[in-house]
Amino acid sequence: MKAIDADVLVVGGGMAAGWAAISAAKTGASVVVVDKGFMGTSGVTAPAGPNHWWVPPDTAQREAAIRRRLETAFGLADPEWMERIIDITWRSIPELDPYYPFSGDGKGGLFRSGLRGPEYVRALRRYATDLGVRVLDHHPVLELLGRRDGSVGGAGGYDRLGGVSWRARAGAVILATGGCGFRSGLIGSYSNTGDGYLMGVEAGADLSGMEFCVSYSISPAWLSTRTLPYTGARYYDASGAEIDVPAGANRTREHLLVLADAFRAGPVHADLHEAPKALRGVVRQIQPATVAAFERRGLDMFRDRFEVKLFGEGTIRGTGGLRIVDTGCATSVPGLFAAGDAATREHIAGATSGGGAQNAAWALSSGVLSGQAAAALARRQGKGAPDAALEPLGRAGLRPAGGSRAVDRKALQKAAGDEILDLDKALRRRADGLEASARTLEDGWTEISQHLRGDGRDAVAARETAAMVATARWCNAAALARTESRGMHVREDFPRTDPRLACRQIVGGLDRIRIRPDGARQEKTGGKTIG
Repeated sequence: MKAIDADVLVVGGGMAAGWAAISAAKTGASVVVVDKGFMGTSGVTAPAGPNHWWVPPDTAQREAAIRRRLETAFGLADPEWMERIIDITWRSIPELDPYYPFSGDGKGGLFRSGLRGPEYVRALRRYATDLGVRVLDHHPVLELLGRRDGSVGGAGGYDRLGGVSWRARAGAVILATGGCGFRSGLIGSYSNTGDGYLMGVEAGADLSGMEFCVSYSISPAWLSTRTLPYTGARYYDASGAEIDVPAGANRTREHLLVLADAFRAGPVHADLHEAPKALRGVVRQIQPATVAAFERRGLDMFRDRFEVKLFGEGTIRGTGGLRIVDTGCATSVPGLFAAGDAATREHIAGATSGGGAQNAAWALSSGVLSGQAAAALARRQGKGAPDAALEPLGRAGLRPAGGSRAVDRKALQKAAGDEILDLDKALRRRADGLEASARTLEDGWTEISQHLRGDGRDAVAARETAAMVATARWCNAAALARTESRGMHVREDFPRTDPRLACRQIVGGLDRIRIRPDGARQEKTGGKTIG
């Protein structure tokens, strides 16, 4: 058993994890990053070209940016959080100057709002290690460790390269594990299986915004890339007839519904002849993985017509995640913090995906805030109980309630993805369909919680399966409980927005899912229990 000791333990290796580690280390705290893969290539940022919510410190400009965002949040966002996120983003990006090769902006300055994903995450790693952060690659976390007072005091996992288990004691833990893409094939998301959600709920944390998970990327059918090039795209069916797709953003429900019907009839092809000319240079500069996918096939993406597919993004571009209870991104469990896609993004996105700019700014800023707060907590309280007194909190996939036996993991993973990402089920939500999905997912969870068990390297895969099914259950239960249409959550049986439901839904529980409205509205409407 390998022993690890730190003031702050950061779980994950993407953008939010990098900024969390940096901000904690800047306070003088000892920081350890444990990543399922390799910090610098892990997650959805590495193959992307994230654009940040980049607004100068001008009162009028920032007020206008916040006002525009509030208009699409459907009453669930917070302007104070937005102002905070914009300001932290503006102040933090220049810190990367020694590590990232910013391009000129054509006006004598530097272009900072958009960064190339591979170089961005690599720069965060270099910055963090220069500050003394210890990075442990290929060290997936299997479970959190709890103190006797109910707080979180560390984590346990498996060293894939060394072939040994490890156990970390920490003053505070930050979950920056990303969202859940349900193994849809979305680029960079294979390791994003909702691990942080499962570990957080096992420790006693809640989730929020899980119903807002209806988001898709359109990409070449043979490989997920990124959606930036599809501005102005035209779409054609197998016969060459143009499909009448509504104009506007390529993630609107109306847009997706038309494409969903077309995909059901047969192959769909995209034509980017009319895409803005500036995109050619921009795509190659900030999303090189997109261009490479075409070049390997000898295609010119802006000249040749090609087959496309929709890839589900789940909670990666959805807004749900672990509920945070203060401005330091703490969860309701003492000692446990959340950042990036592992945390709910409702504070700035509300009921509609934040898109690249807001999402990236949230990952950066929630990382900064959680790192500072976790370091401050560790400084005040220390690491607490000796390592031997820490209790392992993991259940499904590690310690089944019944007898251990073979479980069809691939079938369970597929069921989780099908129930949440299937276009008809996601875009045409109704009570009967959601209830049928709930039965399927509950059966899967019973099988997992009662019988799934993995050891060593196999435990990582077992926990991923458990996390995907658990996440699907929470998303589906939240969608069933929100009896209205709001933002990206649309119920065909409740097509109107209900002003009485203009509050966040708090979801918790493992074997029995609990749902209640957030804040003062709970006293008026009561809570709901599902399962």
